[in-house]
Amino acid sequence: MNSTKIILLLLLLNCYSCSFNKSKPFIDELKLKTYVEQFNADDEELYSNIPNEEAYDFLKNNIPFFECPDIDFERTYYFRWWTYRKHIKHTSDGYVITEFLPDVDWSGKHNTISCPAAHHYYEGRWLHNFKFLDDYSYFWFRKGGDPRLYSFWVADAMYNRYLVSSDSKPLLDLLPDLIENYKAWENGWDWYGHHIGKRNNGLFYTLDDRDGGELSVGGHGFRPSLNSYMFGDATAISKIAKMAGKPDIEKNFLNKAVKIKSLVQNKLWDKESTFFKVLPAPIDKKDREEVSSVLSDAKELYGYTPWYFNMPDKGYEEAWKFLMDNDGFYAPYGPTYLEQIHPKFEISYKGHECLWNGPSWPLATCNVLTSLANLLNNYDQNIITKEDYFELLKIYTNSHKLKRDDGKVVPWIDENLNPYTGDWIARTRLKSWKNGTWSKEKGGEERGKDYNHSTYNDLIITGLMGLRPRNDNIIEINPLIPKDMWEYFCLDNVLYHNKILTLVWDKHGDKYNRGKGFMLFVNSKLMAHKETIEKIELNY
Repeated sequence: MNSTKIILLLLLLNCYSCSFNKSKPFIDELKLKTYVEQFNADDEELYSNIPNEEAYDFLKNNIPFFECPDIDFERTYYFRWWTYRKHIKHTSDGYVITEFLPDVDWSGKHNTISCPAAHHYYEGRWLHNFKFLDDYSYFWFRKGGDPRLYSFWVADAMYNRYLVSSDSKPLLDLLPDLIENYKAWENGWDWYGHHIGKRNNGLFYTLDDRDGGELSVGGHGFRPSLNSYMFGDATAISKIAKMAGKPDIEKNFLNKAVKIKSLVQNKLWDKESTFFKVLPAPIDKKDREEVSSVLSDAKELYGYTPWYFNMPDKGYEEAWKFLMDNDGFYAPYGPTYLEQIHPKFEISYKGHECLWNGPSWPLATCNVLTSLANLLNNYDQNIITKEDYFELLKIYTNSHKLKRDDGKVVPWIDENLNPYTGDWIARTRLKSWKNGTWSKEKGGEERGKDYNHSTYNDLIITGLMGLRPRNDNIIEINPLIPKDMWEYFCLDNVLYHNKILTLVWDKHGDKYNRGKGFMLFVNSKLMAHKETIEKIELNY
C-alpha cells in the first residue's frame, strides 16, 4: 500500500473515531427552544429586563436541562427559569434580582426587596454565569441595598450558593458585612415605632408583615421563622469564618447558633400539640420579656422552618404528621398556610389582598419542601416519606397554571392561591381593585405576574433529583423519586464545583442509549452506575 493510501486510511479512521466518540446530547436543545417559543407566544410582555426575544439564548447558556415523563414537571421547570430570567436586572450598581416586575412603592433601590432574596440565591445558584449573584451580594451591603427591611437569611443563602459554585472569594470578602448585619439584628431597631430584633429573652422579635406573613393568626412576636433564619445565618457565618481562618469568630457564631437552637426548642415548641409556634408579644415594649409563655394556638406552615436549616434535634418529627392531613395543611392546591381545623381559618376575597390566614403561598410552600427534603435526607424518622414529598411537589407543580379569559390554560406564577380551586387570589382581587382595574398604589398593572418570591427549580435539583450541595469533594445524589414512578429522567448541564454533571435514570436503556439503570456522568464521563435509583456518593 503506497503512502498516499495509508494517509487516506488514517484520516478515515480518525474521522470515524471522532464521530464514534462524540456523544449525542442527553437532552436536545430543541426541547428548551420549543418551551420558550410557547411561553413567549402566550405572554403579554409588559415589563422587560432580559426581554423574551433573548430568553432562549440566555437560558441555553445558563441553566441545567431537565427531562421526565411528567409534562407538568418538565414544563413548570422551564417556565420557572423563563420567569426568573425576567427578574435579572442590570443597573448602575451591577445586577440585582427583583421580586416584582413593575415598580412597587414598598421596594428599595432598583425595586429590590429583601424578603424574597434568599430564594433568589437558592434558585439562581444553578445559573452558569456567576456574575448575577456576585453583583447581587455586593449590592445588598455596599451598593445601597436594605437587607434588614424584611427577614432575610442572607449569610445562609450566600453560603449555600458557594456550595454549588465553590467560588469563595465574594463570600470571604463580605464576611465583615455579614457579621455587621447579624449584629444589627441583635442590637435591634425601630420600624415605624416597633422594635425589631433581639429581646431580653434571647429570641428575635418581629412583626408578621416584616417576616413575610402579614395579618397571620400567629401574629407579631417571637416567630419560629425569623429565629430559624438567625440560626441559619449564625451557622453560616461560623462556617465562613472557619474558611477564612478566624477561629474566634467561628466559635462565637457557633455558640450563638447553639443558644438560638436551645431557645427555639424550649420556648417555641408546643409539647401538647407537637408543633413549633409563634410566642406572641407586644410590639411597643423594647426591653420587656414575653408577656407569658403561652404560645399561639395556631399551627402555621412556618412552624416547619427549623428543618430548613437542619436545626431541631431528633424527637420533634411528630410535627410533620399535620402536613398531609386534611384537617391540617393538605389541600388540592395547597398546602394551606394555617391549619384548616383552626376556627380562624378563612379563604377570603375581602379586605387585604395578601392574607396569611388560609391561602396557599408559594413562598411558604417552597420553604416547607426544602425543609422536608432536609428531613428525608438527614433525619431517621417514619412520620413522612419521599412519596409524600413527591405528592406535595406535584401539587405545587400543578398550581402553576392560569385559565385566561379566552379559556386557554397557560403556565403561571403569582402571589397566593385559593387552596381548593387554584385561583390566584391577589390577582383576582387586584385586577378590579380601583374603578374596575389595577391600582397604581397597589403596584400597578399585573403586579403579581411572574412573581419571583419562591423557588421551584432548586426543589427539582436538590430534592427530586437529589443533588445535595456540600463543602467537600464528594458528589452526593439522593433522589426523592418514589419507586417505579418514572421509567426515565435526566438532569443535564449542571455546573457544580466547576464540573458539568449529568444524572440519568433509564429503566430499559432505550431512552438515552447509555445502558440501563441510574447513572452519574461527570464532564461526560460515566463515573457511577446503579441498577436502581439509590443514593450515590462519589469522591471525585
